[in-house]
Amino acid sequence: MSWVIYAILSAFFASLVAIFAKVGIKGVDSNLAVAVRTIIIVFFAWAIVLAQGVSAQLKTWSQKTWIFIVLSAFATGLSWLFYYKALQLGEASKVAPIDKLSVALTIALAFIFLGEAPTVGNVLGGLLVVAGVLVTVFVK
Repeated sequence: MSWVIYAILSAFFASLVAIFAKVGIKGVDSNLAVAVRTIIIVFFAWAIVLAQGVSAQLKTWSQKTWIFIVLSAFATGLSWLFYYKALQLGEASKVAPIDKLSVALTIALAFIFLGEAPTVGNVLGGLLVVAGVLVTVFVK
């Protein structure tokens, strides 16, 4: 499968996260809900890794890989905690689009930190995402 199919599947399942979470966190602590969700994800992810037989690759990881995977994990955890709290307090139809500002931020950060070359398509696309979020959230 190509990366595009994986990205579309990611978007589809991410949309379900917002819907399922909004229903599931009603009347419960959002941080506790994230903790339970994380445990389930850990078991699910390790089941896939073990089924694929790739866990031995851990021994080959460099220190740089470990550092950046750990940093990514912290960023993921903070993102989830804030996302669940926002979903608990706000409307999913407004929280999810604001969360997707990460698309435009990622484009900008990829230019700055990864040295990716800006193109008309990704700059315009990022600006359209921002515009779409503003319309979704503020236009009645």
